[in-house]
Amino acid sequence: MAYVATRGGESAIVQSERLYRAGLGAIDADRVAEVGSALPWLVDRVMGEASLYEPESAALALAQTGGDLYETVLLLRAWRTTQPRLAIAEPVLQENLFTHRRISAAFKDIPGGQILGPTLDYSHRILATSVLEGNPFMPEPVAPADEPAPARQPSLAAWQKAQGLVADPPREEVAPKDIPDLTREALLFPAPRAHVLQSLARADTGGVLTLGYSAMRGYGNAHPTVNELRLAEAEVCVRHPRGTVFSAGRVKVSQAEVAAKEAEGIRLGFAATLGWNEIKVISAATLDLNAPGAAKGSPVEEEFVLYHTEPVEASGFCIHFKLPHYVTFQSSLDAIRNAKTKDAVPAKPTPTAAKTKTRELEKEPAE
Repeated sequence: MAYVATRGGESAIVQSERLYRAGLGAIDADRVAEVGSALPWLVDRVMGEASLYEPESAALALAQTGGDLYETVLLLRAWRTTQPRLAIAEPVLQENLFTHRRISAAFKDIPGGQILGPTLDYSHRILATSVLEGNPFMPEPVAPADEPAPARQPSLAAWQKAQGLVADPPREEVAPKDIPDLTREALLFPAPRAHVLQSLARADTGGVLTLGYSAMRGYGNAHPTVNELRLAEAEVCVRHPRGTVFSAGRVKVSQAEVAAKEAEGIRLGFAATLGWNEIKVISAATLDLNAPGAAKGSPVEEEFVLYHTEPVEASGFCIHFKLPHYVTFQSSLDAIRNAKTKDAVPAKPTPTAAKTKTRELEKEPAE
């Protein structure tokens, strides 16, 4: 889509930005800290879509953009590109995750047991209107468990594979240094497995939910059941140049495996992302499950999914329609005017038509 750049009116442009920022007011460290503490799940979503785990910077981006998620993700991704990359972390294994929540909808009894963890799944959705009347909403204290679940839980899929229940063929192992990086390489099709998972990990939550929901309602080729959903913290282990492996800290991660039952066994779809975002990973895993063999142009086909859930590119393309398109639109109007002008001019009768009309008049009886 061609468009011309905005020229002139620089003062008006400057004032329009000032007007936008005036509505947000001053931004300081206290405000950023308040955003981070009050909206942790939103901060997690932003970090996942920006493919950068940095809670304080994500809270700053939210404060700076007034909560416009697309502007927030764009701002954080742009900032991420300026930062150096110091090392590649060691692979993170499921059984080593510090698990806060782990459930399965496919099996009642799973190795390690069901761990509900933090969730509103079983709660009444009631708006605390008393807060507006001056009565603070105070959460009830958490009662400690009689027997706390182990922090590290085994992989359910690994147990299923050992039982011969999984139909998926084993995938080729790739060395960490050889894994392609979507943030530095273009997405090409057919996409390598690493690019698929990376793209889903930083995809727009709403877009992934929309397409995943369409698959769940019957527009896909496989109906999902949550095999395992996990909210956890992953140890970021880095190898020192001298060879020592050490922990650089923990990051919150969420992952989901969804299953479809087939004659050969269970087929799995998988997704994981930074931060805690259950809706996203369940939807993304559903799309991963449905993509193989999907018809071209269907809502679960790989190219359709990965292109249309990219938040920065999609929002940027939408936003660009607000920019001046004077030249292209005026040329379209000129074409319409020319066509109407041609239709308005009466066509001159051809000689043959004129002779035919004369003969018809001669045959009419005189009054």
